[in-house]
Amino acid sequence: MPYPDQFEGYMINELGKYQDFKKQSFKPKKFGDNDIDIKIECCGVCGSDVHTITGGWGDAPTPVCVGHEVVGKAVKVGSKVKDVKEGDRVGVGAQVWACLKCPQCKSDNENYCPHMVDTYGAPYPKEVDPDETISQGGYASHIRAHEYFVFPIPDAIPSHLAAPMLCAGLTTYSPLVRAGVKSGSQVAIVGLGGLGHFAVMWANALGAEVTVISHSPGKKDDALKLGAKHFVSSGDENWAKPLAFKFDFVLNSADMTNEFNLSNYLSILKVGCRFHQVGLPDQPIPNLQPQQFMANGSSIGASHIGNRPECLAMLKLAAEKKLFPMVETLPVGEKGCAEAVERVKNNKVHYRFTLVDYDKAFGS
Repeated sequence: MPYPDQFEGYMINELGKYQDFKKQSFKPKKFGDNDIDIKIECCGVCGSDVHTITGGWGDAPTPVCVGHEVVGKAVKVGSKVKDVKEGDRVGVGAQVWACLKCPQCKSDNENYCPHMVDTYGAPYPKEVDPDETISQGGYASHIRAHEYFVFPIPDAIPSHLAAPMLCAGLTTYSPLVRAGVKSGSQVAIVGLGGLGHFAVMWANALGAEVTVISHSPGKKDDALKLGAKHFVSSGDENWAKPLAFKFDFVLNSADMTNEFNLSNYLSILKVGCRFHQVGLPDQPIPNLQPQQFMANGSSIGASHIGNRPECLAMLKLAAEKKLFPMVETLPVGEKGCAEAVERVKNNKVHYRFTLVDYDKAFGS
C-alpha cells in the first residue's frame, strides 16, 4: 500500500474511454496543518463523474480519479484541525479547498469561491501546494481535504447511504432552503433520478406540497413513497395547462433541459418565481429568449453544491427524520466502476450507486 506518500485509485487516462478504469498510484497535494487524510470506506457515483470522463462537459486533466461523495475514517489530522480527530467517520463532497478569505467565503458562500478546488480534476493554488497538484477523487484508497470540507457523519446514517448525500443531497438541499421553501410552499421537482429523489425528500421534509414532473410514468409509486403529493407525466399532451401559475419554486434535476419545451415549465410558476437548474446538460439550451419569461415575470437560475452550514443541517435533518436515499451498491474496482458509470450514463440505476468493498480493493 503506497500510503502515506502516495494514494491508489481507479483512474481514467483518456477522456471518452470512460469505462477504461486502471488501478494506479498518484501523489496527493502536500499535507498542510489544516488537512485531513481519510481512508475511504465507500464513494457515491455521481452524474458529474460521468459527464467528466466522457468529455461531455469539456476538457479535463488526465489521468483523473473521479468521485466526490466520499465517506471514510480520518487517519491523519493536521496540527491546526479543530473538529475532527483520528478515527472519526467523516465525509467529503464536491469541494476540498477554498481560500476562506474572500467575500464569498466570509458570507457562507465558499462553494462560489473564485479560488475553490473541486474534489477532482482541479489544480491547487501555488501558495497552498508548490507543485500545483491536481486534486483526485474518491474512487481511491484515500483522500486529502481541508478540514472545512470534511463533515462528521451522524451515527444514524449508514455510510453507503450517507455518501450520495454529500453531492446529490447537498446540491438539491441548498437551493430549496435558499429559496425559502417551507410549510405551505408549492414546489415542483422535475425529474425523478439521482438528484430528483433527494429533492422530493428534502422539499417534503421542509413542509412543502411537492409535485413530481417526470417523463417516466412508472416512477409514480416511488415519487409518492418519497413524499410527493402529486405526480404529473410530462409525456401527456397539455400536461402544463392545469398547473399554470401554481408553483413557488420549480427545481429541475434532469440534465436534458436542452430538449425541453421550456415555455411549458416556465408557465407553471407563480409571478416572479424561479425555474432552478441543478441538472446540467452537456448541450446549451437552444433558442432561449427573454420573451419566454414575460408572461409571469419568471426567471431561470442554477446553483453549485452548497455550503458547510447547509451540509451539516442536511445531515442532521436526515439523521433525525431517517431520510435515506434509494441506493444500489457495487464493489469498487475496474469492473465495478465501469458498470456503475455505464449504468448511470444510461439512467439504469435506482436511484444512486455507492461503490463499496474498499478494503478488498486497496487492503486494510
